[in-house]
Amino acid sequence: MTVAPEPTPTLWAELRAALRGTGADYTRIPLKRAVFLLAIPMMLELVLESTFAVVDIFFVAKLGASAVATVGLTETYLFLLYSVAMGLAMAVTAVVARRVGEQRGDEAALSAVQTIWLAVLISLPVAMAGIFWAKDLLRLMGADAWTIQNGYRYMQWMLGGNVVILLLFVINAIFRGAGDAAKAMHVLWVANALNIVLDPLLIFGFGAIPAMGVEGAAIATNIGRGAGVLMQLWILLRGSEHLRIVRASLRWHGATMLHIARTSLGGIGQMIVAMTAWIFLMRILASLSTEAVAGATIAIRVMMFTLMPAWGMSNAAATLVGQNLGAGEPARAEAAVWRIGWMNMSFTLAVSVAFYFWHDPIVGLFTDDVAVIAIGGEWLSILAYSYFVYGWWMVAVQAFNGAGDTMTPTWINLVFFWLIQIPLAWALALPLGWAHSGVFWGVFVSETAVGVFTLWLFSRGRWKVAKV
Repeated sequence: MTVAPEPTPTLWAELRAALRGTGADYTRIPLKRAVFLLAIPMMLELVLESTFAVVDIFFVAKLGASAVATVGLTETYLFLLYSVAMGLAMAVTAVVARRVGEQRGDEAALSAVQTIWLAVLISLPVAMAGIFWAKDLLRLMGADAWTIQNGYRYMQWMLGGNVVILLLFVINAIFRGAGDAAKAMHVLWVANALNIVLDPLLIFGFGAIPAMGVEGAAIATNIGRGAGVLMQLWILLRGSEHLRIVRASLRWHGATMLHIARTSLGGIGQMIVAMTAWIFLMRILASLSTEAVAGATIAIRVMMFTLMPAWGMSNAAATLVGQNLGAGEPARAEAAVWRIGWMNMSFTLAVSVAFYFWHDPIVGLFTDDVAVIAIGGEWLSILAYSYFVYGWWMVAVQAFNGAGDTMTPTWINLVFFWLIQIPLAWALALPLGWAHSGVFWGVFVSETAVGVFTLWLFSRGRWKVAKV
């Protein structure tokens, strides 16, 4: 008797499966379907994550340029925290993905829990620094008098509550590595909805709720992220389609934690190099004017928001690389990267058109300060010339990270960001007198070059033999 082939799922059915989550084996199903099922929720997850930043800056901008500068200068320190969070996320995604691909679910769960313990430990000294030395940290970054006296509580809340930032990053990375991308997306739906509702209420006040100004934005973000973390922990303990935490996984396991820490060093290093480069750039801009900091802050928020779908697709590449290498399918891992790379380039090319033609109106959505709009709009227009390169760069970097080779991107970042970007931006901005324009063109040159070089290095294929 002839068995009829299973009907091909409709696009709508596949979309529902991607949004709800599926128990599919991503090392076995057709590659096109695997990319779709992982990329859709990962894209939406990171769009929602970036919405935190966009919502905050939209409301904070109503308070003036100094309030926006408060957020921007605080972000420079948070970028260091994001470096650690993203480094841990890269490591746990690579390890969990590889173990899931090897069909070793118990070890995947143990690695996940040890990473959570590690994140909590890391958060403690950062919280202490933020709570007790907020004014000093702002003063160190060249903040104006208003920012130091009125904005320090924003920094206290953001750095003091940093554990929710770390855990949100790390646990969602665990979900992604396991293939439970929809779970990470669901968490951000809840967290972001709370932030959107609470932001205007706490910033401007409503009824019995007093107006807290820029401090209210920090409180709203912490409540939203904290609720997201509680939801993550509940999902982990309940168990998901690809990962189940059992009692044995909850114990302290020093060897596994040390392995995660070592694996994360490359990821943390590559992010710290990139983020500290941004701190130097912000310090240069702060020496020019508060408007330069505010314009750059809005531009970078817009940039990060528009890059989030591309980062989501890149994260799908990391998961597919890790799981397929674990399953002994390196050719399939490479094919996934090239497929996602072309998708990313198409998306970022479309965004660059919007930046080129509507840069000032985009920045004008956040502020009516003419000087801030001009500066932020100029950076967006410069970005438009090479934005498509970012699409390829992100996928290539995540391919290295998903394979467990986090050191190669670290060395690349060290050369292109510290040895090229910072000196070039400084020279153009100050000695040559280009002011903020020099910073923006320095970023353009260095990040275009790093994107092209990283893609060339990926094409050589040495990442396929990385051990995790």
